[in-house]
Amino acid sequence: MFVITADQVDSRSEPDIVGETLGQLNESYGDRLALPVDRNAGDEIQALTADAATALDLILALTRRGAWSVGLGSGDVRTPLPAETREATGDAFIAARSAVTRAKRMPTRFAADAIVEPQAAEDAEAIVNLLLSLRESRSPAGWELYDLVTTGLTQAEAGARLGITPQSASDRARAAALRVELAAIGPLTRLLTSLDDAQLRTDPA
Repeated sequence: MFVITADQVDSRSEPDIVGETLGQLNESYGDRLALPVDRNAGDEIQALTADAATALDLILALTRRGAWSVGLGSGDVRTPLPAETREATGDAFIAARSAVTRAKRMPTRFAADAIVEPQAAEDAEAIVNLLLSLRESRSPAGWELYDLVTTGLTQAEAGARLGITPQSASDRARAAALRVELAAIGPLTRLLTSLDDAQLRTDPA
């Protein structure tokens, strides 16, 4: 299982966005979560999912605007699950707590941890951070195109929607490294799946 613990950046000086974020994430990913995204304590939220693709989507959504420090934990979760995420426990929650603490000191504000196979988490963290570093340099125009392309539109269709020529759309996509990101999603999802699978292995001894 994957746990994502996210802590709002500069919450003492910025408006509380926890409630707004909870609503957005539950609406977008609710049917892919083991439990609804929940406020844990103060300005912190937690999400629980068994799906690596959903975990990656949540990471990308939460880190996009730099408003959250995001920790990913992978491992066992005690069952049966309670009614609310904040009441759940297990290795994945412990790992996510460690990860979000480190994420606050990371340039990308993301970190990943695991208890059983920590090396697998370190590998996943490094590759996810490469993608997050790429996304940090994307312009508003690049994000505008990205948002349309990721709804299923072709690059040309997205360009037409934006009122720009196919060549301009191609230039904008190249500057935003859209193809690089979209090509990386599948391998990253498989990497996170391998991370989660590694937590199920036991020492033969």
